[in-house]
Amino acid sequence: MATYRLIDRALHRLALQAAPIAEMSFDIDQQLVGSDPKDIVEAPHVFVAGLARAGTTILMRRFYGTGAYRSLTYRDMPFVLAPNLWGRIAQSSRRTVAASERAHGDRILVDADSPESLDEVFWRVFAGAGYIGKTHLTPHEPDPETTWNYVRYVNAVLNAQEGQARRYLCKNNNNILRLGAIRAAFPRALILIPFRHPVAHAQSLLRQHRNFSDAQAEDPFVRSYMRWLVHHEFGLDHRPFQFDADGAARLARHVPDEIDYWLEMWCQTYGWLERTAPDDAIFVSYEDLCRSEAVWRRLREMAGVEETGNPCETFSLRDTEAGSVAKAALLDRATAIHARLEERARAALQ
Repeated sequence: MATYRLIDRALHRLALQAAPIAEMSFDIDQQLVGSDPKDIVEAPHVFVAGLARAGTTILMRRFYGTGAYRSLTYRDMPFVLAPNLWGRIAQSSRRTVAASERAHGDRILVDADSPESLDEVFWRVFAGAGYIGKTHLTPHEPDPETTWNYVRYVNAVLNAQEGQARRYLCKNNNNILRLGAIRAAFPRALILIPFRHPVAHAQSLLRQHRNFSDAQAEDPFVRSYMRWLVHHEFGLDHRPFQFDADGAARLARHVPDEIDYWLEMWCQTYGWLERTAPDDAIFVSYEDLCRSEAVWRRLREMAGVEETGNPCETFSLRDTEAGSVAKAALLDRATAIHARLEERARAALQ
């Protein structure tokens, strides 16, 4: 992001910040789509969603590597609501971009053709008032018209590359706020909810909060970019998920620069998902995924896809850092939730 040229930054601001332009690009793009969105409703798409830093990106990239799916990629930026239109306009100036480590510093390499969480722009433009607050994000139930427009949008993404797969692959952590709408829109989709050990997960969130706070302080464009994509997971424009007033009050007792804040958020997020996720959603233990190839193999079986060649991505664990100590009661609460999720995840893979 910090290396974007001045003209690239201006184009991103035009395409992503101005909602009327984004809506107009969507409407124009729909005129270029030659396929019927009704034909993709029953397709076995895959939606990956969880709390940030749960392993959602690497899981999405492993599915993408099978060649069975179409996702939005960085080439679809900045007119992400118009993949067909923008693809035609930018075709003559397609640049080769060398792969580099993403801003998270987590050894994941990205280039122009890397799949990414970009379709949240759709929800911000068409339903943002229903879930984006000045200080937090809340669960929402999109109306039927918006949900159908999302189906049309997914169809447009699939239509944008002829001869490509007709299955959509989406990694969007904000989708935990609308899993009911995702299930209603795509009844045969596989919904995967990765989770990590709560202490390791909280440590990762704290580390990224500090990382992105520094990056945004150094370059305000980074903050704007993340706001346009509704990436409020961490950083100077951090806006936590707020599931109820009691949870908001508990989170307010902590500050984002301490481990307890992120552990409290972990408890609230996965406790809420445990209660509200669709019954057929699959919770995925990231630790189990890293320790046993059988977990990944079972997920592929459930999705109905095969591994093609040697995967370029690997599932790997990062050691828990010493010195990050949370309050005992909070640890006990997180441990209990984690144990139930592990039991549920393993039972679903039987």
